[in-house]
Amino acid sequence: MPTVEDIAKTCACLHTRMTARAVTRVYDEALRPIGLKVTQFSLLGAIAHGVTGSVSALAETLALERTTLTRNLRLLHEAGMIAPQRGAGRAVAYELTAKGRAMIERAIPLWEAAQRRIEAALGTAEWEETRGRLKALRKAARASA
Repeated sequence: MPTVEDIAKTCACLHTRMTARAVTRVYDEALRPIGLKVTQFSLLGAIAHGVTGSVSALAETLALERTTLTRNLRLLHEAGMIAPQRGAGRAVAYELTAKGRAMIERAIPLWEAAQRRIEAALGTAEWEETRGRLKALRKAARASA
């Protein structure tokens, strides 16, 4: 039976969540001047690229809990950055408004600066390898769910 120390050293969930929170803080801080969180920026980007057949599909694509997604969609809608559209059946999809497109344009340079800082601290080759491993980890987690 593993000890608590063993779990703290080896738990995939613990280590990925700690890393995700640390990285999220870097991007949230970079986007703070325009009042956007990185989760919202990612959502705007996904909507801009048409990944919005339904809220469920969007949650699955972005690996977000539906409640987190719904809260952020509501905030973006209330801010006038997205507008609901009829999806297939009863599904609701979203599209960017002009304000949402303008926000993405304002956010991109801030995101770029945060991305450059992360890549510089890690190294470009190391980042490329890490990105591939994270993708494999997501795939493994989805397969075992």
